[in-house]
Amino acid sequence: MSLKRACDVLGGQSKLARKLGITPAAVHRWLKRGVPPVMRVLQIEEATEGAVHRTELRPDIYPPEES
Repeated sequence: MSLKRACDVLGGQSKLARKLGITPAAVHRWLKRGVPPVMRVLQIEEATEGAVHRTELRPDIYPPEES
């Protein structure tokens, strides 16, 4: 799961939460229910410095680009 990978990249759920200005409980909920659209997806992409891309987190909103 991409959100789990984002947590791993940043060093855990608490560190991701701190970067996003939210509670670790919110991150935990997202792991179960999915990442909220748009704003949070882009924030996670930025927080991981692109290591986790928006297309991984929400391909329903950001489909992979076809080459």
